Amino acid sequence: MTRIVVITVGKTHSGKTTFARALEQKMHNSLVIDQDNHAEFINTHYRSLQPKQGPNTIKYVITQTIVDYAVHQTDFHLILCNSNRVREGRVNLLAYFRDKGFRTILVNFDLSDHVLEERVAISQRSTNVFRSASTFEEVLIRQQTDSHNLDEVAPSAVEADQLFVIQQSDEVHDVIQKIVNISRSL
Repeated sequence: MTRIVVITVGKTHSGKTTFARALEQKMHNSLVIDQDNHAEFINTHYRSLQPKQGPNTIKYVITQTIVDYAVHQTDFHLILCNSNRVREGRVNLLAYFRDKGFRTILVNFDLSDHVLEERVAISQRSTNVFRSASTFEEVLIRQQTDSHNLDEVAPSAVEADQLFVIQQSDEVHDVIQKIVNISRSL
């Protein structure tokens, strides 16, 4: 059986988690793996193990362990709900899944900064996922600045087997249905 991995790409509050949960409900035999859950777990129980600077390696190790387990011990389609904005990391992640026989799908959330700023302003989400920021506004400002960094390149169609780009919230339902149809055709 061929499995699918759906990898989300986008800035904070672009709809990645909402999309992933909705897709999980519609796509039979699927599982969401969300790094925000791992970050919150670490911040709640193991804050002292976090690196003071640089990459949050403990979060990445926990995520990779869960991914490896899901790949090798289950038959689930996987939905990775992370920002995946740095091209090199995204390409390496896609290669890992291709090597394991997965069909790869990227969903790029490319909503306008104006929409994201409005969403952040009214957000009720827990900030217990943060290591170095204190508000989602701070995260968004950093991501807007980082978007000019050459490492943060929007996904291209050659990176994955399938690429979907969501620029408006009303496109989400159609993309979910297309991915569900792909999963049914395997």
